[in-house]
Amino acid sequence: MTGPIPPIASTAPKVTEIFGERLVDEYHWLRDKDDPAVRGYLEAENAYTAQVMAPLQGLEGTLYDEMLARIKQTDLSVPYRDGDYWYFTRTEEGKQYPTYCRRPLTGGAAEEILLDLNAMAEGLPYLGLGVFQVSPDGGTLLYSTDVTGFREYTLYAREIGSGRQLVDPIPQVGSAVWAADSRTLVYTVEDDTKRDYRVFRMRIGETAVLMGEEPDERFRFFVARTRSRRFLLLYTASHTTSEVAVLEAAAPEGLWRTVLPRVQDREYDLDHHDDRFFLRINDTSKNFRIVTAPLLDPSPPNWSEVIPAREDVALEGVECFAGHWVVWERRDGLVRIRVAPFAADAGEPVHYVDFPEVVYDAGPGTNVEWESTMLRYRYESFVTSPSVYDHDMTTGHSTLLKRKEVLGDYEPARYQSERVLVVAADGTRIPVSLVWRRDRAQSGPMPTYLTGYGAYGIPYPISFTSNRLSLLDRGVLFAVAHIRGGGEMGRPWHDAGRMAAKMNTFTDSIAAADRLVHGGRTDRPRLVIEGGSAGGLLIGAVLNLRPDLVGAALLQVPFVDVINTMLDATLPLTVGEYEEWGNPTIEAEYRWIRAYCPYTNLAAREYPALLVRTSLNDSQVMYWEPAKYVARLRTLKTDDRPLLLHTNLGAGHSGASGRYDRLREIATDYAFVLWRMGLVPGVAV
Repeated sequence: MTGPIPPIASTAPKVTEIFGERLVDEYHWLRDKDDPAVRGYLEAENAYTAQVMAPLQGLEGTLYDEMLARIKQTDLSVPYRDGDYWYFTRTEEGKQYPTYCRRPLTGGAAEEILLDLNAMAEGLPYLGLGVFQVSPDGGTLLYSTDVTGFREYTLYAREIGSGRQLVDPIPQVGSAVWAADSRTLVYTVEDDTKRDYRVFRMRIGETAVLMGEEPDERFRFFVARTRSRRFLLLYTASHTTSEVAVLEAAAPEGLWRTVLPRVQDREYDLDHHDDRFFLRINDTSKNFRIVTAPLLDPSPPNWSEVIPAREDVALEGVECFAGHWVVWERRDGLVRIRVAPFAADAGEPVHYVDFPEVVYDAGPGTNVEWESTMLRYRYESFVTSPSVYDHDMTTGHSTLLKRKEVLGDYEPARYQSERVLVVAADGTRIPVSLVWRRDRAQSGPMPTYLTGYGAYGIPYPISFTSNRLSLLDRGVLFAVAHIRGGGEMGRPWHDAGRMAAKMNTFTDSIAAADRLVHGGRTDRPRLVIEGGSAGGLLIGAVLNLRPDLVGAALLQVPFVDVINTMLDATLPLTVGEYEEWGNPTIEAEYRWIRAYCPYTNLAAREYPALLVRTSLNDSQVMYWEPAKYVARLRTLKTDDRPLLLHTNLGAGHSGASGRYDRLREIATDYAFVLWRMGLVPGVAV
């Protein structure tokens, strides 16, 4: 192969007549996964990508070796207590997957292996673990696995002592939970669009009983259990509306009782303590407030407000323990943890957990025990590796249990992070988080890797990865734009970047890139932007709006064919996501999407160098979206910069499941990025 793949346009393209427009999809044929020509096309694109990247093989190997050398390959996770056991995972050098284990609290007994994913993955190209829950009596393991990457999980119940399977495998399970008797399980099942629409109860050895079905295609089920273990919870939620039903865990054959009936655009979740529910609810503010409600009659007239809504603080969660309750907040885009005692006479003040850095991320750890006075949380930053803490809720003191070891000569003090504010086109101030290596900083522009997401109200985490050091140590500035559509400043931030306001997501990203250039941090030829899934939509839309913005882009499983996907209600996620993107069968909402849809808006112009990644078994962004995008772009782009498509033929939305395989994918991505930044000696850009 000596040149790019010639696009194969269909002789009978799909034509959509919609609101006075005629949309021609000449690559619709790529949707036929069973057509040998489709597989052949994807394999040919992979071969072309390998050919173009061949001069970088040495660099890829170097990157892989140095990233692997930083990882402690044989390691143990921090154990967490559940009943009479400590539970933990173990990784071993040379093995792709962790092994799940437990050890009794007392007696010095040897560890028990609950799941050895390495043995389970033999002969499989992919293995993903979903449900992992031990019965209250400690005797049976409930777990689910996906063996294709399509995120289609099959549920199993294994007797731990004998290894005997106690139920026939249950396909298409999304969530599952044990009742108090350790013999009854409650689980949700997906329909063909991967929506959890039914909930079942099954007593081991008996036939499953349908407990409920959700007819509204916007909504999906999820089952859980309160930490008190008194109640099972059935969440029913769309992107904008939710309701919760409860069931006594000791009486699973009873009826679900709805706490508050659903009201459009009202969201709430809850936890339980003593004779009350703690509700986090957005009835008076998009940033939520917290109220308590009596178990016997949790209707609004009986509520007591315990934390009011605030304009500058988003409430993200509430958790109850026997003696304390914890609220997860976000202010100025950063997590805060509020801890309060239940007993008014305990003499303990309400306090916040202290964090040592100005740019960081924190979140809940595994907290199973009801009677515990310890809150486990995780902490990390751009320069501090993932850390696990126990916070004594009585004394307010945090104890570091483990910080992920970075092998080699890593010194956090060599690196600097900061947050700057960028003014968007409408005057909104957009946070941008940065990190670089101090002694590699330049007085002039630096090669820069800018990423973002901006969807579903999900904040982009300030996370650490030792892999990133391979960029920073070569003088690269890494940046995250916390653009609207995400959740960094709560639900209002999300609403300002969805539906009719979606264009803000893209113009915010452009403003961040322009600020980095105009402020002298970088220059356009050495600026690379990256995004995955909805973040890939971000990159595709930005490239159409401003193809001159950057020198290269990396699109990971990108959602780039928005109109065609949102017109197909048979696909996973589509109907539920009408509340995120809009329904294109409604003209006003079609116009929103039409303005930015990356595939539809490709045009004859120059584009930066692109590496586009997808996976054949992706259930969230179907492989054909990136494939069609690249095929059409080949016919339109007027430059000779590289346009590369790589399809993982044995994985799903998250790429390779094995840790070594995933590391090789990252090495390839980084080699592409460094090449386009001009940081690969002897290889021309």
